[in-house]
Amino acid sequence: MAELKKGLLVMDVDSTLINQEGIDILGEIAGVGEQVASITSRAMNGELNFEAALRERVGLLKGLPATVFDEVAKQISFTTGAVELIAKLKFAGWSVGVVSGGFHETVDRLAQQANIDFVKANRLEIIDGQLSGQVVGEIVTKDVKLAKLKAWSKQLALPLSQTVAVGDGANDLLMIQAAGIGIAFDAKPVVQSQAPYVIDERNLLQVLKIIETNDHFIA
Repeated sequence: MAELKKGLLVMDVDSTLINQEGIDILGEIAGVGEQVASITSRAMNGELNFEAALRERVGLLKGLPATVFDEVAKQISFTTGAVELIAKLKFAGWSVGVVSGGFHETVDRLAQQANIDFVKANRLEIIDGQLSGQVVGEIVTKDVKLAKLKAWSKQLALPLSQTVAVGDGANDLLMIQAAGIGIAFDAKPVVQSQAPYVIDERNLLQVLKIIETNDHFIA
C-alpha cells in the first residue's frame, strides 16, 4: 500500500457498505416486502423524491416492535472488502464516515463494528416499544449527504480535494460529484453515467486502488 496523505472517506451504507437494503428487510418482516422494495428501487434510480419515498416506506412499517432491529442485524452483511478498506485507511491516518438514508438503529451498530468515525442516518420514532410509522428529525437527503461531506472535512481541516465519496444511488450523486474522488459503486445507471469513477465489482478494496492512482493523495 502506498503512503497516503490524510484524507476522509464518506460512504453510503445500504448496497454500498453492506450488501442489503435495510429498509427492504424491515419491509419483508412487516409483510410488505415487495411494496417497500419497489419504492426503494425507484427512489435509488432517481424516479421518486427521496424524502417522500422514505416517509411512504416508513409508514408501511408502523406497528413493528423496536426489537426488530436485532433480527435485521442478523440478515445484514458487510460488502466484500469493506472492513479491510476501512482498517487500511484508518491505519494510514484517514477518517471514515457514513451517510445513510437508512436508520441509526441499524447503522450505529455497523459503525461500531467497523470502527467508523462519523455517522449520519435517519431516526425512526418509537412509541411504547413499537415503530410509529414516522421519522424523527431531519431526513438524510442528497443535500444532507453533501453537507455532511463538507462539514466533516472542515472539522478535520481537510480540503474537499482530500475526500473520497462512494455510493450507489441517486441520493449519493451530489457528494460523489463534490468529493476529490467520487465513485459509483455497483451503482444504478443514473449514478454511473454521472460519477467520475465507476466500480462494477462488489469489492470495496477497489476504492483503495483508485485512491492510490491519484497523485494528490500520495504522500
